[in-house]
Amino acid sequence: MSSTELPSVPAASVLPRVAPVRVGEGERLRTVGLPGVTLSVRSRRPAREGLPPALYVHGLGGSSQNWSALMKELDDVVDGEAVDLPGFGDSPPPDDGDYSVTGHARAVIRYLDATGRGPVHLFGNSLGGAVATRVAAVRPDLVRTLTLVSPALPELRVQRTAVPTGLLAVPGVALLFTRLTRQWTAEQRVRGVMALCYGDPGRVSAEAFRHAVDELERRLLLPYFWDAMARSARGIVNAYTLGGQHGLWRQAERVLAPTLLIYGGRDQLVGFRMARKAARTFRDSRLLSLPEAGHVAMMEYPEVVSGAFRDLLAAAGEPASARQSGDPGGSGDAAQSGEPGGSGGAARSGDRSGSGGSDQCGEPGGSGDARESGDPGGSEGQSGDPRGSEGAQTTAPGTGAATGAGS
Repeated sequence: MSSTELPSVPAASVLPRVAPVRVGEGERLRTVGLPGVTLSVRSRRPAREGLPPALYVHGLGGSSQNWSALMKELDDVVDGEAVDLPGFGDSPPPDDGDYSVTGHARAVIRYLDATGRGPVHLFGNSLGGAVATRVAAVRPDLVRTLTLVSPALPELRVQRTAVPTGLLAVPGVALLFTRLTRQWTAEQRVRGVMALCYGDPGRVSAEAFRHAVDELERRLLLPYFWDAMARSARGIVNAYTLGGQHGLWRQAERVLAPTLLIYGGRDQLVGFRMARKAARTFRDSRLLSLPEAGHVAMMEYPEVVSGAFRDLLAAAGEPASARQSGDPGGSGDAAQSGEPGGSGGAARSGDRSGSGGSDQCGEPGGSGDARESGDPGGSEGQSGDPRGSEGAQTTAPGTGAATGAGS
C-alpha cells in the first residue's frame, strides 16, 4: 500500500461519539447486523399494510436521507426502506474494507436475503445505480422493478466537472485534499456539493441546507469518512474499466426487471448523453429526461420522479395509488417506442432479446455469498442528445422542490 494512501479502518475501532443521525418526521432508523457488515436502514410506515417492498440505494457521499422526500411521495404504493451503504450515513465500514461496486452490491443482497423482503422495487442513484444494476443482473429473483436516477455507468468521455470526484480514487489524493481544505467550513463544503449535484442549488430551502451542514459536520468527525469516500470512488473507477463478462453495461443487458431511467439535463457528474445508450441497453426500459435537474433528481423533483414510477407500476401491471403528484407532462400510459412526442409518463423503449442474468456478483477479486454470474460486456460511449431515434422518451421540466443535500 502506498505510504500516502489512507489505511483501511476496522469497523470495531471506529465508534466515536458524534451527533445522532437526523430522522425525519414519520421515519425510523434501525441497525441490522449481517455477516461481515452492519447496515443502518431508514424506513417510514406505509399508508396501509400489504404494500410491496421497495429498497433505495444512495450514491457516493450520500446516505439514506437522500431518499426521504421520494419515500414520502411513494408511501401509498410501496413499503419503502433506504439503506446506508457500508461506511456511509450511519453504517460503519465493512469488516473486510471492500468498497467496490461488488462489495456494496453484496451488502444489499445479504440484506435482502436476510430479511426476506425480495423481490423489491429497487431504486439507485449514481453509485447506488451501479450497485442496483449489478444486483438486478445477478439476482433477478430479488428485483421486481428497477429505477435508476443518474446511474454511474461507464462513460468513455467523462465530463470535466466529474474529474475531481474521480481523482479521489487515486491513492493519496483524498489525504491531500483534506490537508488543502482543512480551513474550509462545513457550509462552504455543502455549497460546493450542492453546486455540483443540483441543477439549481437555489431551490434548496434554508432548513434543508442547515440539515445538510449538520450531517456533514457529523460525518467529518468519523475517522473513516474520507477512507470510505476514496475507496468507493476507486470502486467506481475500477468498475468503469472492467469489460467482458464483468462490465456494467453487459450486466445492464441482462436485467430482466422493468426499468425506469431518469437523467438530468444539468447533471455535472453523469453525462446526459448517456441516457440514449441506457435506454437501448436495458431491455425493458422507460426513459424520463428532466432538462432542469442535476444529479439527484429524486431530491430536486420528487413529485415528478414519483409520477414516473407510478407510470412504471401501471405499465408493469402492478397496482398504483390514485395519488398523482408530479405527472411530468400529461396523463395516461407510457408512450411506446417510436413515439418521441408521446404524452404522459416516461416513454418506453421496446423489449430487447438476450439471456437473463444468473448468479454471482462478478468483479475480479470479489468473492461473496451472493449467487453471482459474470456480466456480459458491451461497447462504450454514446454521444448525442438522448432525444435521438433510438428510443422514445418523455422530457419533463419538473415542479418538485428541493428537499435536501447529498451527492
